[in-house]
Amino acid sequence: MNLLEMRMIAKETPFSVAGGEFRRRCSFSAGKSDLRLDDDTAKKPRVAYFCMEYGLDSQLPIYAGGLGVLAGDYLKAAYDLGLPMVGVGILWNQDYTHQYIGEDGRPYDKYPNFSFDSVKDTGITVKVRVRGADVTCKVHKVEQFGNVSLYLLDTNFPGSEHGWMTNRLYGGAAQDRVAAEIILGIGGIRALRALDIDVDIYHMNEGHAVFCGLELIREKMRQGMSFKDAWSETRKQIVFTTHTPVEAGNEVHDHGLLQHMEVYNGLTYEQAREIGGDPFNMTAASLRLSHIANGVSKLHGQTACRMWKDIHDAACIISITNGVHPQTWQDEGIRDAFERKGDLWEVHQRNKGMLIDYIEQHCHTRLNPDALIVGFARRAAPYKRSDLIFRSSEVIEPLLMEGKIQLVFSGKAHPQDGIGKDIIQQLVRMSKKYGKSVVFIENYNMEVARHMVRGCDVWLNNPRRPLEASGTSGMKAAMNGVLNLSVVDGWVGEGLQHRVSGWLLNPILEANLNEWEQDEKDLRELYRVLLNEVIPTYYHDRERWIQMMRASIDMSRWQFSSHRMIREYFDVMYEVTRSAQDLDIPSMPVGVYDESERPGYSSPQDEGRW
Repeated sequence: MNLLEMRMIAKETPFSVAGGEFRRRCSFSAGKSDLRLDDDTAKKPRVAYFCMEYGLDSQLPIYAGGLGVLAGDYLKAAYDLGLPMVGVGILWNQDYTHQYIGEDGRPYDKYPNFSFDSVKDTGITVKVRVRGADVTCKVHKVEQFGNVSLYLLDTNFPGSEHGWMTNRLYGGAAQDRVAAEIILGIGGIRALRALDIDVDIYHMNEGHAVFCGLELIREKMRQGMSFKDAWSETRKQIVFTTHTPVEAGNEVHDHGLLQHMEVYNGLTYEQAREIGGDPFNMTAASLRLSHIANGVSKLHGQTACRMWKDIHDAACIISITNGVHPQTWQDEGIRDAFERKGDLWEVHQRNKGMLIDYIEQHCHTRLNPDALIVGFARRAAPYKRSDLIFRSSEVIEPLLMEGKIQLVFSGKAHPQDGIGKDIIQQLVRMSKKYGKSVVFIENYNMEVARHMVRGCDVWLNNPRRPLEASGTSGMKAAMNGVLNLSVVDGWVGEGLQHRVSGWLLNPILEANLNEWEQDEKDLRELYRVLLNEVIPTYYHDRERWIQMMRASIDMSRWQFSSHRMIREYFDVMYEVTRSAQDLDIPSMPVGVYDESERPGYSSPQDEGRW
């Protein structure tokens, strides 16, 4: 097959639709989840989506942050659209962490045990081999949150000696992580077989699930294929999404540990090394096991291509920008006011009041509803620069002391991340120093996030570039008319217009700046835009502020929705990969897919807008 034919496969798929064709094939009812496609779902690839965490609802705490919430939104979008997909994950007995602030202002962690009474036991069990033992995994089913079926594996049940393997998300030592990844990948494939679920495409959402590829290879070798042939055929079944350009987010394991944990699953050291290198790199292995891969924004796709360009025989990395589930994150009142051209400000002030009440209840501080509230909620990591706004006290202190701006922070650090906890402790110090103008909400979760992305006036996003892969919290804020004040990284450069739907900081990143120089440049620009544009507009030009709110909602409600996102995955990942299964194309060659030729995805609300 030549390159032109490959491009045609990528372009001419059932989901490459636009304009009037979209309306003929997709029904939409404003404010509802009636987005189901009219054509026969049996023609679409059947997808199994593997992820280590899922944020479906605060009642099911098996997520750490953005990766899990994105996965939850993805399964909800699949349900809304009636797409043939199931999720595969782990039922974490103690969640990730419940993180609170101690008397000294430093975060500490608590790990309650959850009963998960609402999760259905399928009665199915599967076994995996871990560290010399046959480990039994129960398989549970979740489908009550407006999502397609999610199957969760669990070793933490009465009589099990292996409960530690699914006890705590991202907890413990390296062997704990590897054991969980064996259960997710190898156990996940075996659960699908035991459930008699037919699958065309296996989607690994991050490298945690890479061992599913080893199980697919083992199955084929058991049927008589050679290792090379089994690997080649397996690549026609797998797609992979990488989420981070931060090195710590890309796991590497020593082969001695992998052998001790029995990860090889019937392969030899030489075969495992050929897939993942030595040491075994989970992301590199995922790229070598996939037909095609993607980053989660256009900028991140470019960054990922540069980052992994030296990996031999890696899959082509394209870009599919993340999206969020509107019915989960957008306030119904805001949606109704936008669609009816009603009073956005009145609804926003109601949401702002709910945030202020929530803060008073949990932080014992009452914010001023008439003063500007700037929100910042992220995982505590140095590159996200949560403290940037405080770095020049002569600029920020008068604004805080006069009550011109109020800052609301939230976020968690990994329990073993001392630097992350230092960051939170510094934010808590600022909240004590500036009293009623700065607050930190402890134990960040979906409930806190929902209040913040609906109730703040401005959403601050200032990571060091190019280290933010996407940044979905800003999308949620934008859908609620909360105006983004952001550097141009992740999703921001694809939608936000300066002074129209938000504010951009230093749109052009100068080459060869070191961290200190980038921080100084971004800090000056942050203060300039805040003082000269954001604050004056908020206090003296209400009409323009509301116009910007409307533009923000208009920009984000479809372009950065999970419904648009999942349609792209079916179009340029799943359909293309299934088409390769009948052809001798184990992976998409680098440079074959021309993203400039990708069809657009028109909104069901506004035909042709995008």
